Amino acid sequence: MAEQDTQQPSDSYVQSFARGLSVIRAFGPNRSQMTLSEVAAVTGLTRAGARRILLTLEHLGYVTVFDRKFALTPRILELGYAYLSGTPLWNLALPYMEEVAELTRESCSVSVLEGADIVYILRLSTHKVMTINLAVGSRLPAWVTSMGRVLLAGLPEAELDRVLAMSQIRAYTADTVTDIAELKRVLAGVRADGYACVAQELEPGLQSVAVPIIDRSGRVIAAMNVSGHSNRFSREAMLEAFLPPLRHAADQINHALLRR
Repeated sequence: MAEQDTQQPSDSYVQSFARGLSVIRAFGPNRSQMTLSEVAAVTGLTRAGARRILLTLEHLGYVTVFDRKFALTPRILELGYAYLSGTPLWNLALPYMEEVAELTRESCSVSVLEGADIVYILRLSTHKVMTINLAVGSRLPAWVTSMGRVLLAGLPEAELDRVLAMSQIRAYTADTVTDIAELKRVLAGVRADGYACVAQELEPGLQSVAVPIIDRSGRVIAAMNVSGHSNRFSREAMLEAFLPPLRHAADQINHALLRR
């Protein structure tokens, strides 16, 4: 984020707060500890601006510093937990996800749509099937993932067009669907079938199947998937093994949401 934000939405925009969030977001799996200069470089802030924010975060208990390197503290989890604890899916979905993971012996996740990405809000990992580490809070492009396609298929046409327009569509593998017209046909199939299956489009060897989670108004609010490696399952075997327990779990979650 640049020091001078040229896209302030209104006079109510608090730039200093936005800069503080950019410092928090700068930390991640590959940047768990950073010097002041590194934080400034990643965020686009001046060293003086980055220093003021880091010292404020340290005073509040969200950042610690050792040997001139800054790192987030466990207290930062409070910010994410505020969202999760206020989300009915947090308590409702987890027991059914555990059943799915036990039955399939594969990783099970729940995500929601944010912009053009999916954001993982729950994950039970049994195998490492991707070269990147996926955890709660991880983001992936919606258009090329099974959960993302379930979520996109649930959007009104105008909203779908808007999300696809902001998506950075490119070929991740030789199997990636990159043509918009073809992608829309795939999404129409997802809408008709009630599930999405993506095989080796995001990463070679990775395949997954996802189903929708629906609220009482019939709106798709989240998606749940099981992912595995192609050396353990063919696409057909994956659907046969994963889809029934996924659908059963989603039905149970949907019914639980109706009772709330």
